[in-house]
Amino acid sequence: MRLVIGNKRYSSWSLRPWLALAHHQIPFEEILIPLYRDGSKEAILHHSPSGKVPTLIDGGTTVWDSLAILEYLAERFPDLALWPRDPARRALARSVSAEMHSGFMALRNALPMDLAPPEPGRADVAAAEADIARVTAIWRQCREAAGTEGPFLFGAFGAADCMYAPVVLRFDRYRVPLDPVCRAYADAVLALPAMRRWVEAGLAEPWVLTF
Repeated sequence: MRLVIGNKRYSSWSLRPWLALAHHQIPFEEILIPLYRDGSKEAILHHSPSGKVPTLIDGGTTVWDSLAILEYLAERFPDLALWPRDPARRALARSVSAEMHSGFMALRNALPMDLAPPEPGRADVAAAEADIARVTAIWRQCREAAGTEGPFLFGAFGAADCMYAPVVLRFDRYRVPLDPVCRAYADAVLALPAMRRWVEAGLAEPWVLTF
């Protein structure tokens, strides 16, 4: 398998399938293409018909879009149970993942993905207040459904956690206050060895975007 991604420091969409592969120790080759540079688009188009990252290449199969890749991995490796086995929980996991995939534009704009500590005044947390409230409500709902089965949204680490992992990083970097349930969940995601490797690599990258 090959996974084409963008800068770890900035590419929240790339993090999602990368984390699923890395956490579950699925062997893959990482192809990192720095974004927003001369030739970036052409380099990505060499691998992906959409011209965007991430893209997964598995033999003769090419899958682009984070959520589509997670669905592919769930089918390719059913024993990993990336989606909950219980139908009701699985429906909830897919619903909140799709909501993350298509929404929360205020949060994305006000709290942009950047692993480096933010400059003073850069973030407008108030502009994302409604989105933050919705995300934390989702986390509490999922954790209630999981009960005591594990520290992640549905107990064991899965696709829904991959979808919300970039939000965990945003909340951490911009110091968004969290209630105890959400704080415990965020801490569990941040403590994942794969997440730590992503952050360390992202902070060591030489490319810095200035816009």
